[in-house]
Amino acid sequence: MRKKYLFLLLGIISLEGFAQAPKPETIPVVPTLPAKEWDFNFYGFIRTDYIFDTRKSAQVREDNLNLYPLDKVLDVNGEDLNDAGSSNILSVVSRVGVKVKGPDVWGAKMTGTLEGDFFGNTEASIGLVRLRQAHVNMEWSKTSLLVGQTWYPTFIPEIFPAVANFNTGIMFNPFGWASQIKVKQNFTKELSFAVTIYKEREFTTATAVGGTQNSASINSPLPTFHGQFQFKNTNWLAGLGVEYKSLQPLTEYAPTSTTKAKTSEKVNSTSIVGFLKYSNDKFSIKAYGITGGNMTNLVMLGGFVGYTNPLQPEKYEATKTSSFWIDLASNGKKIAPGLFVGYTNNEGNGRNGLVTGETVKYYMRGVSGSRVVDNVWRASGRVEFKHNKFKVTPELEYTAATWGDLNVNASGKAGLNKTDVANLRALLSCAYSF
Repeated sequence: MRKKYLFLLLGIISLEGFAQAPKPETIPVVPTLPAKEWDFNFYGFIRTDYIFDTRKSAQVREDNLNLYPLDKVLDVNGEDLNDAGSSNILSVVSRVGVKVKGPDVWGAKMTGTLEGDFFGNTEASIGLVRLRQAHVNMEWSKTSLLVGQTWYPTFIPEIFPAVANFNTGIMFNPFGWASQIKVKQNFTKELSFAVTIYKEREFTTATAVGGTQNSASINSPLPTFHGQFQFKNTNWLAGLGVEYKSLQPLTEYAPTSTTKAKTSEKVNSTSIVGFLKYSNDKFSIKAYGITGGNMTNLVMLGGFVGYTNPLQPEKYEATKTSSFWIDLASNGKKIAPGLFVGYTNNEGNGRNGLVTGETVKYYMRGVSGSRVVDNVWRASGRVEFKHNKFKVTPELEYTAATWGDLNVNASGKAGLNKTDVANLRALLSCAYSF
């Protein structure tokens, strides 16, 4: 009997233990999400600039972008007409863009950029959208291919003056965009070489009388060729580039007032660029130099000169421009002062004069009538006050230019009667980035 009760008790205990044993957890099945094919990143800034100048300057977009102070022009009373102050408030440099990542193509990672601002392409279109960037980049393990509109290869995005003025160091540092094909090869993690072919687009090339916008570039069978080495690591960036350009201003000319003839005269030029940057968490220092011919499209001094003999097509010779600058800046997260100094000069083309019956025309930036800019230098100081995505930057900028008569050698260089003029610009820039 006792055995009966004992077996019964053991049975009840075992049933209880089985009933209270935890059931195995059911793991929910999470469906695998497909890889994200497209990614869009919008960016840009809303910016307003207050500008005050003490002298009239060569400028674009209602004085937003100043180049060099204008030569003295005396009125009937002997007073300088260009010695006059001005001011403006503008928001046209506000910018918006989108960066796109998409599915791989032929084993390459695909990215693209589309960007514009409201600067306009002409004075008449100020406030309207202007295309800045429109390119696609294909990147393999060591090679990349870029196709579309982006910076001229002489403009280095990691090395340009960090001035507050929207001129971005223009006249001393090349500026602008061009539709191009760029192939870059990485030899090591730090050393690369890129070859770029492009057609001048923004800003436009100089052209001869009878040409149209960028016709000198369009008429040319050859694109511009640029090759550039770069070395880059955590703190240093250095590079050296060489460029060859062959433009054809016209395809026809008029030997007489009633006849036309074909011409294939070119203006050929080369340029060399070198740059260096050092940066750490405290400060950065950048230096840049360029020398070469016919750099009008880069918004620099010079261009080319045309020489015409009776019944002959106009022949062209590029003028040489040299420029260098240095920029020192704090990398402070809240307050960041900076200093910029730049110098550029017009060296002409070495021509020794005109032959009997020959005439000359100057297709150059910096020419006004019989006068031409010899050199320009600039010094500016700024302080950035930053908080989150908002930045306020006051800046003082002093730009001086030397003007002279076009020399008798017809080389495009300044000769006698040199005059110095200067402009002081006070600027306050406010920008909210997103």
